[in-house]
Amino acid sequence: MPLAPAACILGVSGPRLTPDEVALFRRRPPAGAILFARNVQDPAQLLALTAELRDLLGEAAPILIDQEGGRVARLRPPHWPSFPPAAQFEGGPEAAARANARAIGDICRAMGLDVVCAPCLDLRVEGAHAIIGDRGFSADPAEIARLGSAWAEGLREADCTPVMKHIPGHGRALLDSHEALPRVTATEEDLAPFRALAGRNLWAMTAHILYPEWDAARPATISPSIIARIIRGEIGHDGVLISDDLAMKALCGRPDDLARAVLEAGCDLALHCPGVFEENAAILDSCPPLAAAALERLASTGHGWG
Repeated sequence: MPLAPAACILGVSGPRLTPDEVALFRRRPPAGAILFARNVQDPAQLLALTAELRDLLGEAAPILIDQEGGRVARLRPPHWPSFPPAAQFEGGPEAAARANARAIGDICRAMGLDVVCAPCLDLRVEGAHAIIGDRGFSADPAEIARLGSAWAEGLREADCTPVMKHIPGHGRALLDSHEALPRVTATEEDLAPFRALAGRNLWAMTAHILYPEWDAARPATISPSIIARIIRGEIGHDGVLISDDLAMKALCGRPDDLARAVLEAGCDLALHCPGVFEENAAILDSCPPLAAAALERLASTGHGWG
């Protein structure tokens, strides 16, 4: 295995790796993997899959999952409990949010999953598209920061790395970025929850959103100016920065071209989720190795190579 894997996190096709996937990841391993409902059948199967991935990618390789609770949960009954959406914690004690996140993290860690794509720090804005909706803690930035901090602490207590999303703010979007490119005029309220959690040794996931006042041509995920000036600068996020899924329709282009674009813009990792073999192969053939700065940031959350 090379010292620095390719600077990408990839989905896989099903509940077990195919022979082609095994051969591809042996030849050119990605930095890590992300799992979805198509990859999950029951605890024994899931443990076998995460063990197989770690055998190929290394014990330090991150394995991600979206497990927020509510609508966004890949581990579901009957094998795993359901958890409430973030909105149900609004106004409640931080201890409840922290305990809920700790329970989610304990389940994920027991299955070999060590990076949980939560908390969602987007504003819950009335009249905006429902893609955020009850995934958001509140319409109040201070309340989002309060509960989001507790959520991150709970995941950390379970030895999972939290991923705050979708930086610098998806809450005002009138479109679903899975289907189209939203345009948003962000305010200090959008940035404030991310700023409150910046520097807390967690990851952040970019928003596939056009913010015309910051970059009239490129959405945040592929905008060097937004990543440098807003995400790294005004917000102050100095940890791992991963793109949202490159397969979402807010972005246009081939997956390998998009992967290079997000890395050139300043993301540490390109995320491609569908698990389509040909697309994964193209990304790995063209994706550069993890940069030195990305390796340092990953090591700070327990994901190191060498």
